[in-house]
Amino acid sequence: MIFDIMTLFPDLVEYVLGESIIGRAQKSGAIEIATYQIRDYSEDKHRRVDDTPYGGGKGMLMMAPPISRCYDAICEKRAEQNLKKKVIFMSPSGTLLTQKKAEELATYDQVVILCGHYEGVDRRIIDEIVDEEISIGDYVLTGGEIPACILVDSVARLCDGVLADPECYEQESISSGLVEYPQYTRPYEFHGVKVPDVLISGHHENIDRWRKEQAMALTLKNRPDILEKFGKE
Repeated sequence: MIFDIMTLFPDLVEYVLGESIIGRAQKSGAIEIATYQIRDYSEDKHRRVDDTPYGGGKGMLMMAPPISRCYDAICEKRAEQNLKKKVIFMSPSGTLLTQKKAEELATYDQVVILCGHYEGVDRRIIDEIVDEEISIGDYVLTGGEIPACILVDSVARLCDGVLADPECYEQESISSGLVEYPQYTRPYEFHGVKVPDVLISGHHENIDRWRKEQAMALTLKNRPDILEKFGKE
């Protein structure tokens, strides 16, 4: 799978996504992540990519032309690969990124991500090239780079060859509709608290039952909204 990321801060994106599992997946060829410096597509001698918004207001707005040229360069680069593509704009006004959305995006061959900055992006380029706006939560950040990294991480780990076994994501946490059950490792006792006896019993049916009960209890405590949502579906 290919992730093409349009950004003003490619070093930030490359640093975050170059480590751990996602970094190894790139080296193995399981996924490809490419960043594009939007400033490189500015025709201004100072590589300017922003201007004041029409109608007034504070801050600067990213201009459409550099982004358009950057996007065209990506399309030209991938033209002969005949990829199933989706273009995403990371935006606090977009639909919320969920595990279900990550699974949907993992069915594409190519995901192109536009990272905004300053006070936002000229609406015309969003309307022209973007298929969907996605948010990672109801808060505002200084730019779209960190949200883009989160989206790539959540989608890439679902791609073949990234994780050792599909069970690593199929049986975990939000994928099942509940938060993950508590987990323990050595030592058996830590600060006076022992590992639950059921986990060392060797009785797999009881262990599975305990884990489901604990997952339900934690979901009810920490994320009741998940239970409400699934109850409506």
